[in-house]
Amino acid sequence: MDAAEGWFAEHGDNYRGAGWTKSQANTDARHRVMLEIVDSSRDAPAGLLDVGCGTSQFYEYIVRQGSEGEVRYSGLDLSPTLLERARSKFPQIKYYEVDLIVDPEALPSFDYVVVNGIFTFKDGLSHAEMLDFWRAFIERAFAHARRGMAFNAMSTQVEWERDDLFHLPFDVMGSFVAERLSRDFVIRHDYGLYEYTTYVYR
Repeated sequence: MDAAEGWFAEHGDNYRGAGWTKSQANTDARHRVMLEIVDSSRDAPAGLLDVGCGTSQFYEYIVRQGSEGEVRYSGLDLSPTLLERARSKFPQIKYYEVDLIVDPEALPSFDYVVVNGIFTFKDGLSHAEMLDFWRAFIERAFAHARRGMAFNAMSTQVEWERDDLFHLPFDVMGSFVAERLSRDFVIRHDYGLYEYTTYVYR
């Protein structure tokens, strides 16, 4: 059982079961910032892929906000257990069980790709190993984004850093994103948590 399935087995289909420990309000703040990458001024809903969707708690947030008309949501996860739960709640949603590192060609493109939580927890990896994983993963994820991508990581602007979390310095992140993805990016460090979210645009 991987970490995500362990959290779900222990806590159920809620914010703690998704690996977040503080509160539903904090989780909603993350979801709000992820959703704000979407340009809602366009006439047609934007295609959005939620990478590491788990049980689709992000889509639940979108519905609670009345924003489901702004996006055509799809989810991606590697856990059959979590995808089974997501499909039972939202049978109308398209879900993918695709490894972006191993088989990126098996996935279509979307207007936006969001990656929430995958780059916050190291799951037993060293910092160097996690950095290599982050670099490989976001490059492949961005290849499937027609307009933009949002991802979060733990901030280094904190009183202390936890060894099990992935604290990604701004300069390391920005240098790689500008060189390999796009020079058009925004850092969101304004929502009160010990992390930040980056928007990368085409």
